[in-house]
Amino acid sequence: MSSTSQWPLPAEGVRFLTPAFMLEQLHRHPLTRDCYPTAMGYYPQARGHRMRRPRHDDNLLLYCVDGRGRLRIGGQRQDIGAGDLILLPQGLGHSYSADQEDPWSLYWIHFQGISSRIFMEYLGYREGRAVIHAGIAPGLIAAFHTLLAVNRTGYSSSAFINAANQCRHLFTQIVLEANRQRATHTTGLDLEAIQGIMHDRIHGSLELEELAAVAHLSKYHFASRYKALTGYSPIKHFLHMKIEYACQLLDSSDLSVKAIAAAVGYGDALYFSRLFRQTVGLSPRAYRSSVRK
Repeated sequence: MSSTSQWPLPAEGVRFLTPAFMLEQLHRHPLTRDCYPTAMGYYPQARGHRMRRPRHDDNLLLYCVDGRGRLRIGGQRQDIGAGDLILLPQGLGHSYSADQEDPWSLYWIHFQGISSRIFMEYLGYREGRAVIHAGIAPGLIAAFHTLLAVNRTGYSSSAFINAANQCRHLFTQIVLEANRQRATHTTGLDLEAIQGIMHDRIHGSLELEELAAVAHLSKYHFASRYKALTGYSPIKHFLHMKIEYACQLLDSSDLSVKAIAAAVGYGDALYFSRLFRQTVGLSPRAYRSSVRK
């Protein structure tokens, strides 16, 4: 494992290394061998913090939540600010340091596992691009705190198995936050606001022109950008929200299919049933029967 920095740790800081015997267990266990933490920590206002690794033996993710710093890979230097994530895969030489005037505060995780490279790529690492922006997300900070709590479990095997899977969940959560940031700042689309409107109108109808007007775009440009970000056209995604809500009603109520169709904005129960089957693969009645067995 790559060594961690020797930055002097204050009382509110955390630096925790997974012991060798636990690393061996995590490496072998079928629930953890894909991805598991080898070290983790939190450095608040880390003035004087710096690290240089000509050779990197594992994988490292750093999340800057305050202040500034700098990253150097090869001959390229990049400034780091609050909300940025640094992704440093195994084998990539690097150096980084906190700004002297406004030192960063960092959460960090060293990790290993047979799927580490896949997770790095899913997080957004590409050759020449080691930094992504996820913003300051309270949910991510809470997830880091939950993960760091493993340092108070007496090296419990079950706690480390849980931590390894929390680590995987954290990585997928980071991607969600980064996508939200990209949607808002890169494309100018406020996905949260647009999808909030969809949810508010789930009992009725919604035209593409209405959503496009919220985004201040033509309906063609809006539909293209929305699909690029979500994988679905806006109206298709709205349909999926309706069917998702219909499933909840089928699960949690005794409403008739006709009543549920009306509740999601369809006056024709047969048309609704056809859309439901196309989306879920079952008719509404067959779906209700399957979940109540």
